Amino acid sequence: MPYKRVYHGLALSQLEAGKSFACGLINVTNRLECWPRRKFNSSSISQGLSSIAVGDDFVCGISESGSITCGGNINNPKGNYCAIAAGSRHACAINSHHGMHCWGSMAPDEKPEGEFISMALGENRRCALRTNETIVCWGQDNFSLPERLKETSFIAIEAKINVFCGVEKSTSSLYCWGNEIFNSNLPVFEKVLPGPHRNDCPDAFLEGSGGSCPQSLNIFQHSKSNSNCTPPPAAPPPTPERHQGRRRRCNKWSDKIIAFFVVGCGGSLVLLLVIGFFLFKYCKCRGCRIHDSGRLDGAGTGAHVEQGGAPSRPQAPRTEQASPVLEKRLSELASMGNAGHLEEFSFQVLLKATNNFSRDKRIGTGSFGSVYQGTLDDGCEVAIKRAEISNTCSYSVGKRRQEDRDVAFINELESLSRLHHKNLVSLLGFCEDSNELLLVYEYMNNGTLHDHLHKLEISPLMSWTARIKVALDAARGVEYLHRYAVPPVIHRDIKSSNILLDSTWTAKVSDFGLSLMGPEDEKSHLSLLAAGTVGYMDPEYYILQQLSTKSDVYSFGVVLMEILSGYKAIHKNENGEHRNVVDLVVPYIVQEEIHRVLDSRVPPPTPFEIEAVIRTGYLAVDCVTLAGRERPSMTDVVSSLDRALAACLPHPSSLSRSTTGSSTGSLI
Repeated sequence: MPYKRVYHGLALSQLEAGKSFACGLINVTNRLECWPRRKFNSSSISQGLSSIAVGDDFVCGISESGSITCGGNINNPKGNYCAIAAGSRHACAINSHHGMHCWGSMAPDEKPEGEFISMALGENRRCALRTNETIVCWGQDNFSLPERLKETSFIAIEAKINVFCGVEKSTSSLYCWGNEIFNSNLPVFEKVLPGPHRNDCPDAFLEGSGGSCPQSLNIFQHSKSNSNCTPPPAAPPPTPERHQGRRRRCNKWSDKIIAFFVVGCGGSLVLLLVIGFFLFKYCKCRGCRIHDSGRLDGAGTGAHVEQGGAPSRPQAPRTEQASPVLEKRLSELASMGNAGHLEEFSFQVLLKATNNFSRDKRIGTGSFGSVYQGTLDDGCEVAIKRAEISNTCSYSVGKRRQEDRDVAFINELESLSRLHHKNLVSLLGFCEDSNELLLVYEYMNNGTLHDHLHKLEISPLMSWTARIKVALDAARGVEYLHRYAVPPVIHRDIKSSNILLDSTWTAKVSDFGLSLMGPEDEKSHLSLLAAGTVGYMDPEYYILQQLSTKSDVYSFGVVLMEILSGYKAIHKNENGEHRNVVDLVVPYIVQEEIHRVLDSRVPPPTPFEIEAVIRTGYLAVDCVTLAGRERPSMTDVVSSLDRALAACLPHPSSLSRSTTGSSTGSLI
């Protein structure tokens, strides 16, 4: 889409989107509203609809009486229906007898037999949910449901173009199919909500949904359909007399059960609160403290730091025993000789160097702890990363956090002990004393790129030449990880706050706590759960859980957009809503209007710098391409930035994007 479809209006009870416009039903009134208005005029469709379906160039809706009214390039079907779905150029509906009827261009000639409760239509492909909760699919090229899902029970299905997704009943896992990527990655998500939380009372709510809903809300089955589309009863209904008597008895028992349930829940809640209070007091008295390996809040401090930044009394190392896994990994690392050039510091030396880890020495956070500035006895300035602690009384949570912290510590120690490059932060040594884990690095005098872009009013990086030079330095560091390290290393957390600047303004990549050894083949990927920082994470990695070196390329593309625009990766727009810098910057670069999103704090680019800025913008767009295989490699990125920096000199080369389909190709 060359433009965004934004809705500013009343709350909606249903939202559907086609190729060029979107439609929704206004809450309570059930009035149809479509936008942009120039693409579709909703006044041609009768109002008071119970559900709608949107195709490429049409909209159909079911009225309260069950009749269907359509607007656009499609006819109105006859009959009464309870559920409707739309594909690109045709629609299907389910009648009160659970039969299916399709109409429009390219409507299917053959449909599966049986009874259905909902459908999902794509381009020349269709799937339907039967009353027995299984799914059947049919369409072009003998399209069918993957064999392993044919006996699976589902509660909801959706489709868009050629991809179909369904929510599995027992675990609420999301399964998708329709192309090779989704067919080989089942499920996509482990637990999702199949519908919105509601507090009204339709005929049937989804069993067990109350546990995932706040307060007294539930998720109701087949929310897009009215009650006539729920599965038919297994047995004939009883006679009116018997039915009324049964209802009176059910209501009587229902009231008793509800009363017992309310009293029981209330008593249980009071008991849990009392137990929780005494557990809290017990843990507080016993000092129940566990290391926190999670990503720390920028303003947070460990419990061991005194208030006000004044030096506190000397601390002893925490006395918990190091985990066997940590000791084993450290022994393996030592036996391999990788840590031979590193100095093993005592805890007391580092305690003295940081003035007892005082607040005024704290300069940032890393993957497993806080970072402090320190000065050793020989006068050498260093940066010291120490694992933070947090208050928790949960053994399982505490153990998991300690394991995560240990893994991050070993990852960084192992990576930096064997990786040496002028654009990677150097590791000088480490400390493992009881349960104290610390890493000692070279001190980077000029802080992080993030601070110079987003915090400091005055910075030497207020020129386009300086910013592109910093980007090139960082790119060379990441290229070294991907191309020259054996085996290759995937950083997984490339962001502006992990790019540090030394006294000569050379940029260096830091924080390897999340790094992993990648596949030898650049086209291969690892399958594992996503980790990283929101705003920088590769969507392909986050959604499909496929990690490759191209995931770092995406993150680096976000950093390039920060450098160009001055906006944070996640920032608030003029309406106070959170927005990703990719969503803001990419459309302007594609429309060749990059000047509208350049950082206003930096003077406009000189005639020589204009070409460099445009090159960098095109490169950033290529880096954040959704398909990882279409992104440039970091070697391509280095080459492009090298030429962009050269373009800042008085003899720039000509720039043309029209001679190739790839912007990277036009840059290198």
